[in-house]
Amino acid sequence: MVVFSGLEFIFRFLPVFLVLYYVTPAEYRNAILFLGSMVFYAVGEPHFIVLLLFFTVADWLIGRQIGKKGRAGAVWLFLAILLNGGVLVGCKIASLTVDASLLPLGLSFYIFKMLSYEADLYRGVIPRSPAFIDAAAYFTMFPQVTEGPIMRYSDGFTDRVGGELIPGHASHAHRPRHAVPADVVGHSDIVGHGRRVHADGIEDGLICFIIGLSMKVLLADRIEYLWNALSTIGYASISTPLAWMGAYAYTFRLYFDFWGYSMMAAGVGMMLGFPFVRNFAHPYASPNITSFYRDWHVTLGAWFRDYLYIPLGGSRGGTGRTIFNLFLVWLVTGLWHGGTLNYVIWGLVLFALIVWEKFAVRGLLRRFPFLGHLHVFLFIPLTWVIFAIPDLTQLRIYFGRLFPFLVHARAAGMESGDFVKYAKLTWPLFLASAVLCVPAVSEWFWKHRKHPAMLVLLLALFWMSVYVSANSGSNAFMYFSY
Repeated sequence: MVVFSGLEFIFRFLPVFLVLYYVTPAEYRNAILFLGSMVFYAVGEPHFIVLLLFFTVADWLIGRQIGKKGRAGAVWLFLAILLNGGVLVGCKIASLTVDASLLPLGLSFYIFKMLSYEADLYRGVIPRSPAFIDAAAYFTMFPQVTEGPIMRYSDGFTDRVGGELIPGHASHAHRPRHAVPADVVGHSDIVGHGRRVHADGIEDGLICFIIGLSMKVLLADRIEYLWNALSTIGYASISTPLAWMGAYAYTFRLYFDFWGYSMMAAGVGMMLGFPFVRNFAHPYASPNITSFYRDWHVTLGAWFRDYLYIPLGGSRGGTGRTIFNLFLVWLVTGLWHGGTLNYVIWGLVLFALIVWEKFAVRGLLRRFPFLGHLHVFLFIPLTWVIFAIPDLTQLRIYFGRLFPFLVHARAAGMESGDFVKYAKLTWPLFLASAVLCVPAVSEWFWKHRKHPAMLVLLLALFWMSVYVSANSGSNAFMYFSY
């Protein structure tokens, strides 16, 4: 498997690919992107490359029929949903009941990209059916094929035709608040079927890549040590303070692993001439859980909103219908992440919390905004514990350690002072993680990112990450399993 944080990708695949891409005339770069993506995927999942190629051809052919609009277009759209959704569900069931290896790498992400492509053709967001090589490059582009973000076709392939924006099809209309610093967007000029690459875009892409690499290798992979240690000790034998520390350790581990990947993917995309696609918008600074999930995994949340929640009626049918629509969205979200019961519970707990915020305590949260932030700081780590532990017996034990007064449980064989022991080892990681959750820190960095001192810092972070990766190995990104 080729991992973005691995030395093979950083020093072999990426430099060779970029050289080939840059020396290729702009109108042929989508062909190079498609071929390079096939090589990238084949190295990681050689036995599933045929499946990816099948979907690429099938969805392009179906898209040509959908592009004709009318009743026939609706029938073909239904066929696309049936084909893509059926294979996705079938592979997930097979991976749970037969063998986990039967779930192809990145299947959920490229299936969702293909479904959004078909839906956007039907709705006219994509004004005409593209050539095969352009659609194929979008479906398979290696920065996103294994773990997202779920970029829309209009985000980088049809923004501009002949250098002019297509009226009424703003590429970034679905982006949330504070989506990206303004000076990071706009380095791409899409011209026909090619794209021009600017030095500023390459430089900012490298900066994003290094930041993401550092988050993954220097923070997420190091914090993982604490979470794994709790499993080794046994949840029944940890103290309540250590259990809470573990919940926040997993919270930071997941955040910086996935945010790190998303920054690296966005950085590579910018180096190829695509606009920045932000997948995280400082969710832990969000004023409530509802906003948290607009800012966490932004492209997935926007996908569910635009292609499931709004088509169901959204919030237009009254309170009862809105609650039902939210229930379906969060049930599907849980099942999308996995078929074990903990993922269903995770999705339904989040559904309950969002309904609670929207309808039960909305006025209270408006009067006392700090309560919404308290929801994020307290409840989100608890939901991540549900997300992390598939064994419901172990999950019950862990919550028994988090809230021992509810179950009147005492840790068996609990080591005295375990919290202090691990806090001494990991406090710098927790401090750095907390600081990076503050939006002002990111904004300040982007404002000064080209200062010589910042460039020196980035260079140091890059080589530190390379050193750590070389000496400890590079862990796979957590969302590879989805």
